[in-house]
Amino acid sequence: MARPTAMNIDALRNAARRRLPRTIFDFVDGGAQDETTLRANRADFERYAFRPRVLTDVSRRDLSTTILGTPAAVPLVLAPTGLAGILHRRGELAASRAAADAGLPYCLSTMATCTIEEIAQASGVSRWFQLYVLRDRGLTRAFIERAKAAGCSALVLTVDTKVQGPRERDMRNGFTVPPKFTLGTLLDFALHPAWLLDVGLGPKVTFRNFEGTAVASRDAVTITQFIAGQYDLGVSYRDLEWFKTLWGGPVAVKGILTGKDARAAIDHGADGIIVSNHGGRQLDGAISAIRALPEVVEAVGDRAEVILDGGVRRGADVVKAVCLGARACMVGRAWLYGLAAGGEAGVARSIRILRDEIDCAMTLLGRPTLDDLTRESLEIL
Repeated sequence: MARPTAMNIDALRNAARRRLPRTIFDFVDGGAQDETTLRANRADFERYAFRPRVLTDVSRRDLSTTILGTPAAVPLVLAPTGLAGILHRRGELAASRAAADAGLPYCLSTMATCTIEEIAQASGVSRWFQLYVLRDRGLTRAFIERAKAAGCSALVLTVDTKVQGPRERDMRNGFTVPPKFTLGTLLDFALHPAWLLDVGLGPKVTFRNFEGTAVASRDAVTITQFIAGQYDLGVSYRDLEWFKTLWGGPVAVKGILTGKDARAAIDHGADGIIVSNHGGRQLDGAISAIRALPEVVEAVGDRAEVILDGGVRRGADVVKAVCLGARACMVGRAWLYGLAAGGEAGVARSIRILRDEIDCAMTLLGRPTLDDLTRESLEIL
């Protein structure tokens, strides 16, 4: 596979669209229902304009930080995304290696196509693990124990998926449980030979973290149906204390959009708040992540770290989030587009694009370090 030379994330997206069958591209690219929140995640970054300073010494710039105790060369974390292996064979391994080379944390999804142990053995990446609140607490405990044994340093608890948001692109394409592919879908698969040879005709794609568990199946459909019945509609903030006690290390809660929820999470043990609407894939009409960020930052104060997740396509987006008080940003689709376009090299290219854009924005803004990025650097339009 040729090394991607895209100049921005949108170009990687276009390359991903060309390489992937429509059904697979829409799975990555789409959101819930009318995709109002998906679009708002991007559009609301435009509410903020930079206020640059001139004649400041920017000859030496420092983009490094720590995120939940993990060193990061740039204020970025590769977000947990399920089924990365459907874009490129063993996609999570490719992403973890690219993250390790770039000096960034990588967060593995529970619904990954590679196991916790494979990621630990194959890369020197700073590993985090994402987990859902499941009814089966024995299975939950087993996941936590495996993540600890594999050297994961932070636990990310996703809390905005009590039911799955209706993703109508997937429904139209038959990307459902069970799949309802048409002859046209299968023909589209055949017309994308690079993907077909790499993934479609490769080893069976499934949720490998569930192998050897109570699910007793390697079939992705069976596992998906099992998980759908495992979402706990009665979960509350009291359950967060159980996770914190069992994990023992930093816990970040992903899926918070209000100051009230952020304070409650911290009161019950959270060390980090990830401001997120699940990439617009859950409640359509929810506010964008960047719009929610200032309220959450104000509510949190210095009691926990705040991470923005949602809509980041430019390094300037990361700079704006840091100006508003975020410690860092999670990126999901950005690295998935790179993965689809070029495997590990594509993920590395997506990281490099964002890193260079962050550096450029900080240089032109006249702020050489992340500590220099404050609300004074922004104008609300």
